[in-house]
Amino acid sequence: MTEVAVSVAADDPVLTTEFGVEMIRQMRAIDPYGSYDKLSPAEILAPFVVTKEQKRELPIIGDPDELVVTRIQVFYNAISAMIEKECGRMATPLVHLTHEGFGRALLTVGKLVVMDRTLRDVHRFGFDSLSKMKDEADKLLSVALEMIGEHSTVAGL
Repeated sequence: MTEVAVSVAADDPVLTTEFGVEMIRQMRAIDPYGSYDKLSPAEILAPFVVTKEQKRELPIIGDPDELVVTRIQVFYNAISAMIEKECGRMATPLVHLTHEGFGRALLTVGKLVVMDRTLRDVHRFGFDSLSKMKDEADKLLSVALEMIGEHSTVAGL
């Protein structure tokens, strides 16, 4: 699969948000050879932006490559880290995908499942913009934190 890089503005406000910084931290953490060391934050997060035109160019059915799967894991890892910062409890992400690009993403805190997402067509994973990515993460984070607050006993197990 060939990817066309979408340029992300170097002054995009999402890059300086807590979530943006965490996404960059997670991307750098999965880089064993230091290839992201020379990239700017905008260049590191650019692969998460996939425009509607780019999605139309991708086949309807396709197998996700390793880079796409890694980006999915980074996204949910960042949300988990944000949960830990907010409530002080360890959040564990689990992403399970078939080779065809279908699967599930779970986030657990203690014995409590705070997020359960069905994943489809992950070879098309991406957001229209960094702000849409942050909005999605904020929605997931707020629901997870609300569940933790309501079921703190289970989250503490």
